[in-house]
Amino acid sequence: METAVKLDILSDPICPWCYIGKTYLDRALAQRPGHPFVIEWHPFQLNPEMPAGGMDRRAYLEGKFGGQEAAVKAYLPVQQHADQAALEINLEGISVTPNTLDAHRLIHWAGLEGKQTEVVNALFKAYFIDGRDIGDADVLSDIADGVGMDASVVRRLLEGPSDVEEIKARDASVRQMGVNSVPTFIVASQHAVPGAQQTDLWLKVIDEIIETHTQAASDKAVDAAGEPPS
Repeated sequence: METAVKLDILSDPICPWCYIGKTYLDRALAQRPGHPFVIEWHPFQLNPEMPAGGMDRRAYLEGKFGGQEAAVKAYLPVQQHADQAALEINLEGISVTPNTLDAHRLIHWAGLEGKQTEVVNALFKAYFIDGRDIGDADVLSDIADGVGMDASVVRRLLEGPSDVEEIKARDASVRQMGVNSVPTFIVASQHAVPGAQQTDLWLKVIDEIIETHTQAASDKAVDAAGEPPS
């Protein structure tokens, strides 16, 4: 399909609903290979005040939710939705809740090389399946290498302040616009679709976009054919 429609995705690679939501979207895109979406990922940190080295996950969850029992209860819907989606997720394997600023820097740099979605995929897998600390520079460099980026360059950039303030500013900007949770999908810079929406909804959105643009192209062709010769 010739018409391109921007799909901006606000996400955090440690957000389980972002992982689930991306899975549903991916399944819709696979069923509509002619979809119009051009996807760009944007930073939103669930825990912007997280210490640079992260925290023990159990301590973090119990502190956030008020104890072990409450933490388990809070994450039960995540496991249920993952099971319903037949999505592999290993919450028990996660030992560290990281600060994701550097992960967002990597996503940004991957975008410059046309590898954003590949890096996002790798970050979700590393965190939710392999239980890796995606706040660690060595892990992030290895992820970069796995998608064909230069790991040594990424490692060197991570050691410095490159794009730190830009990522923080972009995060702050979307919060000022009213975004307070992720995932949030923005279609054509106009329509916000919050949350981990089912594949059927995305199929409907894609089909409506295709139908609208097909009709517009048909109307334009009719109008052009009806014009008198000059």
